[in-house]
Amino acid sequence: MQQKPIENTVIIYSSARKQGNTSLQVNDYKKQYGGDIICLDDYIISAYRYDKQYKNDDFYAVFEALLSYQHWVIASPVYWYNTTPQFKAFLDRITDYMDDEILRPKLRTLREKQFSLLSNAGSVNAPSAFIDMFKNTFNYLGMTFKAHQHIEAS
Repeated sequence: MQQKPIENTVIIYSSARKQGNTSLQVNDYKKQYGGDIICLDDYIISAYRYDKQYKNDDFYAVFEALLSYQHWVIASPVYWYNTTPQFKAFLDRITDYMDDEILRPKLRTLREKQFSLLSNAGSVNAPSAFIDMFKNTFNYLGMTFKAHQHIEAS
């Protein structure tokens, strides 16, 4: 991933193996570019619910913390053209901020932020469906795409 380091970066990742290929990729990125690391698997993030009844859920605290960062680096293995279930739940829960007039202004602050993508799989390239899911989601939120790095994992 060829890019200049961006101040105030957070690397957000999830993986079925916390010390697997994604973790190695995240740590390599951190060594090269810096940034804080948040593993979504360390938190309870419930699936999206229309009634917004989430018990013992960490989503709001995690998302609020992420809002303080200028550059989000998203890291995930490719699972059947998609991300991990935990990352998918995280993405779905952003809807909570769209649905609530009080939270919506916080979501709009993403329009000033940037994102990059780290991926890995048993293939040489990440499938476009995987890349497009993240690009389309974060572009919809107004974030600017910076870069993508994919590694073939063994």
